[in-house]
Amino acid sequence: MPHIHRALISVSDKRGLTEFAKALSAMNVEIISTGGTSNVLKAAGIPFRSVSDVTGFPEILDGRVKTLHPKIHAGLLAVSDNEEHIRQLEQLGIEPIDLVVVNLYPFEQTVSKAGVTLEEAIEQIDIGGPTMLRAAAKNFKHKAVVVNPDRYEALLAEMKAQHCVLSETTCFELAKEVFRHTTAYDSVISEYLDAQGGSESLFPDVVHFAMQKDQDLRYGENPHQKAVLYGGFSRIFEKLHGKELSYNNIVDIAAAARLVAEFDEPTVAIIKHTNPCGVGSALTVAEAYARAFATDTKSAFGGIVAVNTPVDKAAAELINEVFTEVIVAPQFETGVVEFLKKKKDRRLIKNNGDAGSFGMTDIKSVPGGLLLQNADAKQVQQGSLKIVTKRKPTQEELAAMMFAWRVAKHVKSNAIVYALADRTIGIGAGQMSRVDSARLAAWKAAEMGLSVRGTAVASDAFFPFADGLLEAVHAGSTCVIQPGGSVRDNEVIAAADQHDIAMAFTGIRHFKH
Repeated sequence: MPHIHRALISVSDKRGLTEFAKALSAMNVEIISTGGTSNVLKAAGIPFRSVSDVTGFPEILDGRVKTLHPKIHAGLLAVSDNEEHIRQLEQLGIEPIDLVVVNLYPFEQTVSKAGVTLEEAIEQIDIGGPTMLRAAAKNFKHKAVVVNPDRYEALLAEMKAQHCVLSETTCFELAKEVFRHTTAYDSVISEYLDAQGGSESLFPDVVHFAMQKDQDLRYGENPHQKAVLYGGFSRIFEKLHGKELSYNNIVDIAAAARLVAEFDEPTVAIIKHTNPCGVGSALTVAEAYARAFATDTKSAFGGIVAVNTPVDKAAAELINEVFTEVIVAPQFETGVVEFLKKKKDRRLIKNNGDAGSFGMTDIKSVPGGLLLQNADAKQVQQGSLKIVTKRKPTQEELAAMMFAWRVAKHVKSNAIVYALADRTIGIGAGQMSRVDSARLAAWKAAEMGLSVRGTAVASDAFFPFADGLLEAVHAGSTCVIQPGGSVRDNEVIAAADQHDIAMAFTGIRHFKH
């Protein structure tokens, strides 16, 4: 348990610095300081010694070398109850340092600014700070180390209560926080440098994740599961109203936002368990919602509604008629938030992101490791379609095929989507058989009083046999869009020709597990 006689303070984040240093000085703790920190202490009239006075060596190389000295690191690493360590310190005229208060150059803040150069970023790579932190944290049984200004108040309270002594439990907790902090700091640097190009692989041999806790969640997918949210989700999706988001809400919000980002025209997607119940596009959000809702009026109850354009009063009034867990939009027009707030159990989320905010890497856990892959950002343009049947699709059919294809990309495999040019008609998701998905989607449409006749059908992967295609044909579809690539493509094409169906191959598969 260290007795705090001497503290070294060198901080980039100067929140609470003056008050903390004054309190230490009032407890007769000698303060050692450097650079900008010493200027703040001097302006506040707080006594301190400069690092140069302690080391007998000036700061050099534009401040790159100031604390990297034996008189600093021996003072941190010496074991207080080791007689030989103490003898060596006395022999060399080195004073023990009992408390280190350091936080690091703002590398992450620097590289997040637009236009920052590599040279500017490099200058914000802290060397002396992490070295001191690690030294003191390693020696936590005999030293205290603080990297987080939010710790100041509790630390001072314990010192006052225990006559400047800190418990080993406190010092251990502080040390753990240090190693978490330095690991995250190094990870951000590594990630930034990898992104500068020249890397042999998009995925390095060793991968690090540096994310701050965003919030504790009430529970995970089920009440018996604990869950936490890490990263910047709450900065991208800003909650304007309602109770805290659940684990399932967050997953569904991400799925819904990704789907509507596929469209330029006003589009609404209603999501349940990451699958779309319905998707609609129109000149107005109200009409787009009406088209999406009509696909499956039953499943929409308790769903997530995502919009890619601002929500106006007319759309809000329609949405308000049905119980909706979450509404996500880039903006809500004047008065709309106040109107929608009348239902307390609804969450309103402002989407501050764009397509690039959804991440370029997908991550899933597996026993013993993680799976990483590029995000499925591949888009297909109408001009790149390969028409493989004798009959060519009409312009209206092409528009319907493209709409269905954009939606199918976001439906769990095996995915089948029946659609017109501006709305879904039936969606079959997550079936083990593609034939069953085609049958389910047609059945859902019929249950809603919708006709599949004249629709385009999209399949997220190729038809391995003609039976899946024929199921859609018998339901009434007149055109098909699918990746192609089956060893039986010729059989499927022949079946389409036999029924005068137009079919296009994309060459792109969109499995979604």
